[in-house]
Amino acid sequence: MNRIKEVLQNKGISQTWLAKKMEKSYPTINEYARNKRQPSLEDLYKIADILDVNISDLLIANKKENN
Repeated sequence: MNRIKEVLQNKGISQTWLAKKMEKSYPTINEYARNKRQPSLEDLYKIADILDVNISDLLIANKKENN
């Protein structure tokens, strides 16, 4: 699972803009944002670079940390 949609919203960036920067179709980016399809690791790194975030900011942890 990813947080691409949340990060885009927080930065005020559209999925269309990201699609152009990624040289991918809007439907592909939309599927990533809706977690209907997961980006490859290579694409995830590229998205993180374009959005100027750590790759971990784009991911949802699979385990909760114990405090």
